[in-house]
Amino acid sequence: MLNDMNPSDVLGSYTEHQLQYADGTSRKVLVVDEEVPYPEGCLIVSRTDIGGIITHFNASFIEMSGYAAEELLGAPHHILRHPFMPSAAFKGLWDTVNAGQKWQGYVKNLRKDGRYYWVYATVVPNVRDGQIVGYTSVRRKPSRTRIEECLQLYPTLS
Repeated sequence: MLNDMNPSDVLGSYTEHQLQYADGTSRKVLVVDEEVPYPEGCLIVSRTDIGGIITHFNASFIEMSGYAAEELLGAPHHILRHPFMPSAAFKGLWDTVNAGQKWQGYVKNLRKDGRYYWVYATVVPNVRDGQIVGYTSVRRKPSRTRIEECLQLYPTLS
């Protein structure tokens, strides 16, 4: 279970949103309308178990998320969910990877400090002995043109 975001962690003025997650939990998030640019040449890598719990990550994941390693390890990956992201995007992701396929898409992530960053994500299932045992996600710098398309498309999805 995730705790609500703490106003003392947030940079600047923010808006409050209540997010409802697919696992039935909810969380109050505090959103600052400020983008953190994705660094050139950076790859963000994380792994989760089959329930979406973070089991591994690289230093870039820590840096871009704004969370400490201890806060990320064992947390649900949806700790990064930004309220702008439509549920349909994540349903498509989970339907695809649970079918054993690779998923790719553009995601707006929420940092611990309330700011956000965009990524182009590739998520693949980790398969051992024919069974999915978890997922690996690699994120890279997204195209500004595609982000602009997402800003138009995502609000039309549910």
